[in-house]
Amino acid sequence: MNYNWDWSVFFKSTGVGSEIYLDWYISGLGWTIAIAVVAWIIALLLGSVLGVMRTVPSRWVSGIATCYVELFRNVPLLVQLFIWYFLVPDLLPEGMQEWYKQDLNPTTSAFLSVVVCLGLFTAARVCEQVRTGIQALPHGQESAARAMGFRLPQIYWNVLLPQAYRIIIPPLTSEFLNVFKNSSVASLIGLMELLAQTKQTAEFSANLFEAFTLATLIYFTLNMSLMLLMRVFERRLAVPGLISLGGK
Repeated sequence: MNYNWDWSVFFKSTGVGSEIYLDWYISGLGWTIAIAVVAWIIALLLGSVLGVMRTVPSRWVSGIATCYVELFRNVPLLVQLFIWYFLVPDLLPEGMQEWYKQDLNPTTSAFLSVVVCLGLFTAARVCEQVRTGIQALPHGQESAARAMGFRLPQIYWNVLLPQAYRIIIPPLTSEFLNVFKNSSVASLIGLMELLAQTKQTAEFSANLFEAFTLATLIYFTLNMSLMLLMRVFERRLAVPGLISLGGK
């Protein structure tokens, strides 16, 4: 294919004020990071609670967590996003509806919808990782904690969860990376994150290949950096005898 690449396009004016196309990418990257970080905090906290619920002796508590996981894991993310953005606001009390639809900036309402949706969706997956990590621990640890007089919440908080997290760092890393990649669905409800800014750049500049190549490089660099960082944590926090120490 005889194509003349023009990388200087990112330093050209967009025709909107004094902005250049690179400014759009920087803005989009900022929104992508904000969406991913907030959604991940929701997913990690809620997923941890659900993971614990799935391993407690109570069948009712475990059943509630199981229903949550099956519901959120088996409904497509896009369907959930549209439900949170279009349907849920209409179910709010009248005062909150007015605040959400009229007082909030459209960008803010879209941001809230996508982080809640992505956080709850990912929490179902984190739940399974936490459950697996807890169940991978030797049963003797829980028995020893009970013999020492620990109550069930203390057993989870002081004994089981600290070790389970260290075991599941690799799958949690994958879920964290998925949050960054899944944040691109925000473009479907008008939030100008990285993918939306990329499409806008391609349309305005007519440099399709350059626009999406740069976006690909940004996603790749971001995810590789996060993966390498998490590998450092994995090696530092490795539990001898429970997870691989990378050959050490």
